[in-house]
Amino acid sequence: MIGKGVSNERPVTLAEVLEILEKQKKLGELDYGQRLTYDYAQKFAKLDNKKARELVNELLKLGNIREHQAIALVDLMPETKEDIQLIFAKERTRLEEADIQKLLELINKYRE
Repeated sequence: MIGKGVSNERPVTLAEVLEILEKQKKLGELDYGQRLTYDYAQKFAKLDNKKARELVNELLKLGNIREHQAIALVDLMPETKEDIQLIFAKERTRLEEADIQKLLELINKYRE
């Protein structure tokens, strides 16, 4: 671990994690933690990286959602109003019924 450090930090979707680890895998063998993360991302990433990034950008354009919230929505792809309310339960952001409907419509547009 000597010489390794965090150069920058930002939230990413599972699809982006998968893409990053696939590039790393081509360069050499993944360590134990990377392999576990790679397996998890393969199982649970619901969109490819391009679509995931597009959806995050569209969610951010709505204006009342922050980046980490948009990424949680993309990773979880909620199907109901209650699912969205659970994601925002501990957040300071309060969503109106119309906002929740917009989120569901946008997410359903990207659902595979």
